[in-house]
Amino acid sequence: MNRLFPLLLLASASCSAEAVSSPQPVYPATSKITIDGKAQEKDWQHADWYALDHHIIGDMPTSEDFSGRYKLLWDEDYLYLLAEITDDVLIDTHPDPKDAYWDDDCLEIFIDEDASGGNHLYSFNAFAYHIALDGNVADFGNAQNDNSVILLNDHVTSKWTRQTESPYRIVWEVAVKLYPDTFNTASPGDPVNLKANKIIGFMLAYCDNDGSDTREHFIGSHAIEPVNGDKNRGYIDASVFGKLELKPKTAW
Repeated sequence: MNRLFPLLLLASASCSAEAVSSPQPVYPATSKITIDGKAQEKDWQHADWYALDHHIIGDMPTSEDFSGRYKLLWDEDYLYLLAEITDDVLIDTHPDPKDAYWDDDCLEIFIDEDASGGNHLYSFNAFAYHIALDGNVADFGNAQNDNSVILLNDHVTSKWTRQTESPYRIVWEVAVKLYPDTFNTASPGDPVNLKANKIIGFMLAYCDNDGSDTREHFIGSHAIEPVNGDKNRGYIDASVFGKLELKPKTAW
């Protein structure tokens, strides 16, 4: 055997690991982004698509049942998300936005403002924003009791539009304010001003329900190593998020 072959394999594996762990670049918007579910700004045309294709819960759906992809932009005030979702059935059967919201169709944005990782269940070390079809934004607060779910509608502005026939192609635009881990509901403080070269913990996911009492599929943007067979770790542990790097202003 060529003695160089194992070394080449090792080098290749090292490069692959580095590529996986490298932060995802996010480029700045050069003009105002209007959250209207239309995504007509030129900046969206330049931004790269990323797949929403990592299994978390349930079976991996067929492309006719569900598929998704997303883009990101930023400015001083917001992280912007454009998600394109194809879904054959849209379900929102819980009128109370704090009740079993994860079992309705919803977009879930995970944000760790300082990319510190670690546990964030019942704390604001990170956020898991569940954006319902009606626009309400739910997450666990820091009270470890039955009233722990809170609405954080002032953190997130969203709007979606869709085709009129199934499978529904949904264009979902979102603007997210990033709050530090010092946030609390009694005294929220101000969101952070975003700057170039900032690293942010991030993951995107979609809860897909086709008519059952619970969601059939939960699909994310990043692979998660299971703990005792469980990959649904994002709402607990920000260490499973990916990372974003805000890039400086440059010509597209």
